[in-house]
Amino acid sequence: MSSLKHTFSLLIILLLGLFQTTQAAQPTPNVASIDKPYVIPSPPSVAAKSYLLIDFNSGHVLAEKNPNARVEPASLTKIMTGYVVINELKNGNINMDDMVTISHKAWKMPGSKMFIEVGKKVSVRDLIKGMVIQSGNDASVALAEMVAGSEEVFAQLMNKYAQSIGMTNTHYVNATGLPHKDHYTSAHDLALLTKTLITEFPEEYKWYSEKKFTFNGITQYNRNKLLWQDPTVDGLKTGHTESAGYCLVASALRDKTRLISIVLGATSADKRIQETQKLLNYGFRFFETHKLYSAGQRLNDAVVWEGTRDLIGVGTTQDLYITIPRGQYKNLTIESSIQPDLKAPIKKGQTLGSIHITLNNKTIAEQPLVALSDVKEGSFFKKLIDQLKLFFNSLFSFLD
Repeated sequence: MSSLKHTFSLLIILLLGLFQTTQAAQPTPNVASIDKPYVIPSPPSVAAKSYLLIDFNSGHVLAEKNPNARVEPASLTKIMTGYVVINELKNGNINMDDMVTISHKAWKMPGSKMFIEVGKKVSVRDLIKGMVIQSGNDASVALAEMVAGSEEVFAQLMNKYAQSIGMTNTHYVNATGLPHKDHYTSAHDLALLTKTLITEFPEEYKWYSEKKFTFNGITQYNRNKLLWQDPTVDGLKTGHTESAGYCLVASALRDKTRLISIVLGATSADKRIQETQKLLNYGFRFFETHKLYSAGQRLNDAVVWEGTRDLIGVGTTQDLYITIPRGQYKNLTIESSIQPDLKAPIKKGQTLGSIHITLNNKTIAEQPLVALSDVKEGSFFKKLIDQLKLFFNSLFSFLD
């Protein structure tokens, strides 16, 4: 068999000298040995019906209890109300300085108020502040009527946006969060909504960090007391009804790491603050988040046959973040794989492989590797040469 292989080699050495097979740049996994086991304490005990703590960038869950349970959102509903209004502003359908005539329905809304008066005109800007900072039910209805003509139609918009975000366990029937049997959400969906709001509208998100607002000579303070207690907290919204209990969606940013906390069904206003602070402190103390790669960054090269080019860059379509226990970065293992024998044409964005991140043999992240550019089919002569290369490569592989 060795003699046969040698004979074939002599016959084709001249042909192979005319062209050279291009090799892919192979990934270099960082296979690190584990010096010692690491220990992360269990999340703190949280007195709430449902809660969730996630990293904003990686989406990694740090603590949870009943995250998919259907719950009454109370005034956390106004996060979605605000999200719809912001989209309407961005789409040019309404403007901050538009004046809204206050209806009798908006004026008479029960619960928290910004104290608008029926028949008076109030700017969209003031209504937003009345909804976000003062949690005004009257402001929420006034905005809903301005955007959609009625609160009922506005609720349909809310549900369409929820579906587009991927909130599969949420349904709205009003813009305020007043109790209704068909008005519900979950901690997971609220985290998804919060992440989307901050990602898409970072400037408007700053509304949720304002501590007070004065309207009609009445000053009201933001019910999210963490804005005073923890300077790293910059939002988001409280909620309360007798049936829902005391709820709080909060987000905090420390050393370029942002966490989102959802606490639902606490027993008091003070308790929702205490339990949220416990979750945030736990997450920041015991975990760290790293950005490994940027979207579109060239991470590797893949061999392409029968194309106008022999190599194509590959990368991820999204920024790749990981959240890991503190001090464990050195123990990461990064591996990538590329599909064999790729042939042109190849389209930009086409999946060509994957990148796999593990920590101590446990998968923590995985993303597809896609083509960063197009590769067109080569000429007839180029395709013929590459076909010969593939033939002899497979032949030698068989002989081995």
